[in-house]
This record gives sequence, C-alpha cells and structure tokens, in this order.
Amino acid sequence: MVTHGQRAIDDVLSEFLAEQRERLSAKTFRNYEEVVELLRHSLDGYAYTSLPAGEHQRWERAFESGDEHAFCRLFRPEKIPEHLGEFLGYFMVRKVMASRQLLTASGTVTGKLMSWLAARGYIDAEQASDASARAKDAARDLPLADRLASLLYDVAARTPDIDVNALDDQDWVEDHLAISDVKPGRIWFEGGIGPITVPRPVSDVARPGWSVSITAARTANTWQLLEVGFVYP
Repeated sequence: MVTHGQRAIDDVLSEFLAEQRERLSAKTFRNYEEVVELLRHSLDGYAYTSLPAGEHQRWERAFESGDEHAFCRLFRPEKIPEHLGEFLGYFMVRKVMASRQLLTASGTVTGKLMSWLAARGYIDAEQASDASARAKDAARDLPLADRLASLLYDVAARTPDIDVNALDDQDWVEDHLAISDVKPGRIWFEGGIGPITVPRPVSDVARPGWSVSITAARTANTWQLLEVGFVYP
C-alpha cells in the first residue's frame, strides 16, 4: 500500500484539487486549478536545480528519457515548500503574463495548499508555517509590484530621449537594482542612483528592498528613468 510519505507531487496536487472542487465555486476553483498547474510547470522546469547530486541524477535520467514532468512524478511533496519562494518571487513575475487577480490568487492558493499538506501529514508544521508566511506576503506584494512596474513604465515613457552613449559611464546605469529609499514623490536605487522624481502614486506603492530592472541616466545632476522591466517584491 502507498503511504502519504511515498506519494509523488503530481498525485498529491491532483488530490488537493479534487478536494477543492467539492467545496469551491466554479469561478474560485478555476483560480486554484490555474495556480496549481503553474506550480507544476515551475517545479518541473526549475526545481531540479536545487536537488542534491543523487536526486539530480535520478531526475536527469528520467528527463532525458523523455519525461518532461519527471520532477513532479518522481519527488514527494516536501519539495514544494522549498521551491515556493522561486515560484512566487520569480516564476510568477518573470515567466507568467499574469493578471493582478492571478498574482493575488497565487499567494492565496499556495498558502491554502501548504496548510492542506501539513494537515494531511505530507509536510511538517514548521515547513508549512514558513511557506504559508511567504505565500501570505506574496498575495499582498505581487499585485502591488505589478502595479509599480506599470507606473514606472509610464514614468519612463514620458522621459525625453537621452543618448546614453554621449554620457560618462558614471552617469547612466542598466541593471537590476534594489530600491534603497522612498519618499513622497521620490525614489532611490542602490548604488547612489537617485533621487528620481516620480508622481506621488508611484512612491506610495514603491517599497525599499524591492528590485527593479531599469535603465536610468543622469543629466544636469538629475536622474531620470529611461526603461523599466520587471519588479520583484
């Protein structure tokens, strides 16, 4: 007989969805189903990179034999909590063109999943508590980070064209930088980039510690945004 401890991620996620289907409205269940499917994709596509050597070889043999879903078929659900940070903090931001509703749902659903896994003995209580805290933060922060990216993009779009090739190296930057400080109408990035003047709604959303892919230039001692990419909370 297969025990809880022997069940693969793929089977456990299917079990979770089957139970949720019985208690949720059709609309809410669609969110659960979509988030879980994205979690499967993230686990299968990225979680193998953190495997110890023996497990990595086991995964590699299965993957190279043609099983693109080898990770979720081979490994048990205790692998899920340790991947949750990458799923919420990277995969949902960088790899998924997600609506703000789906970004919120990704935190909510994974939080529910962690509690469910712990309640059924698939992971321990400490794992569930830590992972649930990350999921709760993600449900709050991911939609705000997405809004900040949109607002910063608008700021950059209004910046007059600047030829960075004509600037000294210390007067422009193209990098992924953390926000170091925020004040009403102004934001700074690590490395002494700023202040950059922004509308108040932008500074209201920005949080120190969040990181942003930016191109910025300094002219007449004033820093301005030229391009903006992803925002990671």
